[in-house]
Amino acid sequence: MHHHWTAQVVSPRPHTSTHAGGARPGALLRGEFTARTAVRSARLSVTALGVYELEVNGAVAGDHVLAPGWTSYRHRHRHQTFDVTALILEGRNAWGAHLADGWYRGLLGFNGGTRDIYGEHTGLLAELRLEYADGSTDTVVTGDDWRWHPGPVVTAGLYEGEEYDARLEQTGFSEAGFDDSAWQPVGILDFDTAVLFPADSPPVRRIEHIAPVAVTTSPTGRTILDFGQNVVGRLRIRVRGEAGRTVTLRHAEVLEDGDLCTRPLRHATATDRYVLRGDPTGEEWEPRFTFHGFRYAEVEGWPGDLDTADVTAVVLHSDLRRTGWFSCSDDSLNRLHDNVVWGMRGNFVDVPTDCPQRDERLGWTGDVQVFAPTAAFLYDVRAFLRSWLRDLAADQGDDERGVPPVFTPDIPVITPVPLPPGNPAMAGWCDAAVIVPWVLYERYGDTEVLRTQYPSMRAWIDAVDRLAGPARIWGEGFQFGDWLDPTAPADDPGRAMTSSALVATAYFAHSTRLLARTAEVLDDKDAAAHYHALADEVRDAFLARFHTGGGRLTEETQTAYALALRFQLLRDDAERAEAGRRLADLVAERGHRVGTGFLGTPLVCDALTDTGHVDTAYRLLTQRSCPSWLYQVDMGATTVWERWDSMLPDGSVNPGEMTSFNHYALGAVADWMHRTVAGLAPAEPGYRRLLIRPRPGGGLTWAWAEHDTPYGRAETGWRCEGGTLHVDILVPPHVSALVDLPGGKPVDIGPGRHAFRIPFPATTR
Repeated sequence: MHHHWTAQVVSPRPHTSTHAGGARPGALLRGEFTARTAVRSARLSVTALGVYELEVNGAVAGDHVLAPGWTSYRHRHRHQTFDVTALILEGRNAWGAHLADGWYRGLLGFNGGTRDIYGEHTGLLAELRLEYADGSTDTVVTGDDWRWHPGPVVTAGLYEGEEYDARLEQTGFSEAGFDDSAWQPVGILDFDTAVLFPADSPPVRRIEHIAPVAVTTSPTGRTILDFGQNVVGRLRIRVRGEAGRTVTLRHAEVLEDGDLCTRPLRHATATDRYVLRGDPTGEEWEPRFTFHGFRYAEVEGWPGDLDTADVTAVVLHSDLRRTGWFSCSDDSLNRLHDNVVWGMRGNFVDVPTDCPQRDERLGWTGDVQVFAPTAAFLYDVRAFLRSWLRDLAADQGDDERGVPPVFTPDIPVITPVPLPPGNPAMAGWCDAAVIVPWVLYERYGDTEVLRTQYPSMRAWIDAVDRLAGPARIWGEGFQFGDWLDPTAPADDPGRAMTSSALVATAYFAHSTRLLARTAEVLDDKDAAAHYHALADEVRDAFLARFHTGGGRLTEETQTAYALALRFQLLRDDAERAEAGRRLADLVAERGHRVGTGFLGTPLVCDALTDTGHVDTAYRLLTQRSCPSWLYQVDMGATTVWERWDSMLPDGSVNPGEMTSFNHYALGAVADWMHRTVAGLAPAEPGYRRLLIRPRPGGGLTWAWAEHDTPYGRAETGWRCEGGTLHVDILVPPHVSALVDLPGGKPVDIGPGRHAFRIPFPATTR
């Protein structure tokens, strides 16, 4: 049902003054209305061009942060609906909003970024539907009777931070009877309400509060708080001092030589300032319209001694339901898993971003493509990713060739070289259009997402088909490829050991096969036949170009073999066995240190396991020297890094221009930990059937995982004691499981609790 809007977008025009650095002020807007008699229900529908917080009679409506969030605004602009019945008074009422730039017209992107991407003016659109006890109704709307005034938000930007002058507060502005005679009338903006849709994914909320674990004085005499965990959000302070004093809060993920290391933030200043109003009883503040990625905060200008009880980190992210857990006997692996979870939390802030701290924070497709299986185990991301995929398809529709953007929502970015028109076709990134819907189908049994995304999936594969031409090989030009391969120099992150043509053609074959299987699920028989045939042709072209025979490839890299194995590009068991042996040798030749980048890393442990080299996979996972997952843990990481060596062994920060300490892509190995270390995986879409296939190793004595499937809680845990492997399983109602234990024959079980005891280490292997 399409909501018919009668409200108008009210704007604090001509309110475009900028401050140094370009971040712009927020504004206050208000209106009044009368409730004729007692109200039985009051529903508020609201959105903004910008970000808003709306109050009714002095109380904030809802608990959303940075609403309405970020979507591809030109195609899909979200609105929220709140029940505000309890806030409405009989007789005279007021409502008002704080409004700031947010993603709509704030600074976005790297290399200096771009402003006003979606429009030049902020605005508010709201309707309040009142239903009275007698059954009659009134609809109150934003319109030309509203007024606006500059507010206490002196400047606010997502990258820049927020400056708030409490002396400029308009106390009581959202209450009836407030004197707004000094306020100005609002402007009315043209706005096509056809792009509005009701919010279809969980909002960003304040999820957790974290106290500092330490306060130190740096070598340069600065006061630095350590929260013990790299988080995403902002600080809440309680402070008492004289009017006009400014408290400055700066944020960073790491320290270098005892002071904040801000170089990795690039142009994001990540600085909040609070100017005290001088309330003798104290004042409390948390910015409304910004967020930061940080573990450390530098506090300047604090009146008197800083009590750590007066500063709290407020953790923000999309309010997703946790659905998956893992632990094992190795505390380092548990910390790695925690780092993966925290990395996901920090980057699922309305859009699945690459990183949350620097001048970027974009919905990069490649990152979520590799991480989606891990994400779907840990949290219920079905609605979150379905909404994002709709944006992806909408943005993809803007490219006449059907190429999806490399990040969604798509924005113009400043690049050192002029780019040809249209979206760059990037293997592994644009493939998110096919792979992410397939993951949602696999993990949630969601055929609807396949149906919705099917045109987008087909458009991408058809685009690659045209790019590759009859030779079926593509990717010869610039590609991200196996991005941030550990041998890539600091200043050239795309220079990888594996050629981009091998990577791109392997992805072409894989995504085409998934599209063919999607067509089967949707009962589109002609398309299924067409894409299966195309996938066969691409596989044959891949083998003709990159396979020398007998399971050996022209490129002797871990990523090349992992792609060939996991994407099922080899012809028979003998070739697969040889490729698996070669991959295990390549891993061993590097001393069991990682030899893969963004695209190879999620596949390598599975490729080893599939070919009988699970011990090699464990040695890779538990390696401690750089590059490795546990090197980051040993260096004190509390989230997953962008580069294997974002921090160098001497504690200095990688000199490269891209070195974030909170990127989840390389944490995609957690999916292997869930499925292979603990042994819990879907055997059929939506976990209608479970695959319980633990493969103990790596010196672990026990491991455990649980997951809330669409049918209920599934659990699997094992422990090794005195030559016996004890396996305990919980299968949810209406679900069956295939249990495949080391050295045994697979058996089928039904719902309920089951215990298995087998000799281990098993002699048959």
